[in-house]
Amino acid sequence: MIEATLGSLGRPVLQAIASVGRVVLFALSVVGHILRPPFYLRELGASLLQIGWYSLPVVGLTAIFTGGALALQIYAGGSRFNAESVVPSIVAIGMTRELGPVLGGLMVAARVASSIAAEIGTMKVTEQIDALVTLSTNPLKYLAVPRVVAATLSMPVLVAVGDAIGIMGGWLVGITRLDFNSAAYLKNTVDFLEGWDIGSGLVKGAVFGFIVALMGCYHGMNSARGAQGVGRATKSAVVSASVLILAANYLLTEVFFSS
Repeated sequence: MIEATLGSLGRPVLQAIASVGRVVLFALSVVGHILRPPFYLRELGASLLQIGWYSLPVVGLTAIFTGGALALQIYAGGSRFNAESVVPSIVAIGMTRELGPVLGGLMVAARVASSIAAEIGTMKVTEQIDALVTLSTNPLKYLAVPRVVAATLSMPVLVAVGDAIGIMGGWLVGITRLDFNSAAYLKNTVDFLEGWDIGSGLVKGAVFGFIVALMGCYHGMNSARGAQGVGRATKSAVVSASVLILAANYLLTEVFFSS
């Protein structure tokens, strides 16, 4: 009885550790191939367009509504202590440090990680990856590296755009609903923000982009055969990317701002 109980508890733990090890080895392999030729620039360009440019609408819409809601909530809370004037400052720091990178990363994870996993998983099911091997093309180099590099490069740009749009959303709510003076609101925003507030969010964006593309490629290349296997790979890619983004956000915040 004791052995059976310990076995039922130990097997999931060992499986989880093995999964972490496989992901780490996959990530190291991808990173090791980034600077090695050949370089598939056409694939990189297509990935930049798909991951970066086509993600702008969803990131922008998320940011503007988040900035507006944040302004309303801070004003409602600050009014209890006669501190309504902090709205521009807190909206700016909240968007640049946390909400911009995290919400942008989660939205891109939902859109991009699922797309990458489904695409690569379908290629595996239809034996297109085997065809690449037959043609002496490294599937990791051809499929994973361009997507990981594109996501790592484009996410900081998406975060920067999302930060600006989110702050603009707070400004619009501030001047139309909360009776703030436009010039004073913008001045408080500029005076309060520091370079590292913006820089830390951009670093987080690069890390989150790496995670999103890595999880999409990993689950796509390790998907089971058949439509159900592709569906499970897509679901696992989104879930794992989202959880890792939240965990990485805490770790990076601890490193950047713990002092």
